[in-house]
Amino acid sequence: MTEQSAEFAGLVALVTGGASGIGLATARLLAARGARVAVLDRVKPEAAGQSEDIYPVVADVTDDAAVRAAVADVGRALGRLDILVNNAGVGAVGTVEDNDDQEWHRVLDVNVLGIVRTTRACLPLLRQAARERGRAAIVNTCSIVGTAGLPQRALYSASKGAVYALTLAMAADHVTEGIRVNCVNPGTVDTPWVGRLLDAAPDPAAERAALTARQPTGRLVTADEVAAAIAYLASPLAGATTGTALAVDGGMSGLRLRPRTS
Repeated sequence: MTEQSAEFAGLVALVTGGASGIGLATARLLAARGARVAVLDRVKPEAAGQSEDIYPVVADVTDDAAVRAAVADVGRALGRLDILVNNAGVGAVGTVEDNDDQEWHRVLDVNVLGIVRTTRACLPLLRQAARERGRAAIVNTCSIVGTAGLPQRALYSASKGAVYALTLAMAADHVTEGIRVNCVNPGTVDTPWVGRLLDAAPDPAAERAALTARQPTGRLVTADEVAAAIAYLASPLAGATTGTALAVDGGMSGLRLRPRTS
């Protein structure tokens, strides 16, 4: 086993929303680096091509009882919990007037309260890990829209802005317990959700070109790149990092390039 593959040896991680996209990439990477990984999702992970090394639990993060039962299952099956990756989330498109109250409640229930429910259920196990090993970690999947204004993302931005603020508050609350809390802020990631948005656009090719053009790197972010950032924040090697938002956005939040000329 290489040094990198042993990085998470002996540790147990739970990744929510792990049946596809960023969550699936994260689960696979943590497992490849030595962790035992549980995936919590609304669908059986096998349907999304999960590896046999990953322990599946089925639950909806909007159902508190189901989340608590799933976390208890993970604790019994894997014996401990050192890392929680709060990745489950849903998207939303439109200005502040384009989504009704029901949609606002639905998105906030998944993206914000989903993190609350899962973290609340996991904290006893994470505290135990911190007492026994001196460390535990939580990584939340936020977004560039939590810190930068993008058009047609009012509801989604509100939810991710809340995730960013929640990350800082959680970091402050649990730092003395040995639990680090950070978040990743991806830019536009080439995931199934973005693919569905593109498919629904009047001109999918033009929409993809527009999304690509606003990335200074000239391409969309990959799920594997976000997974690598999550793994860094979750790693014992990042023991001095807490209350941090790590941008994985191809330079979108910080760079101001001159327009490309032909």
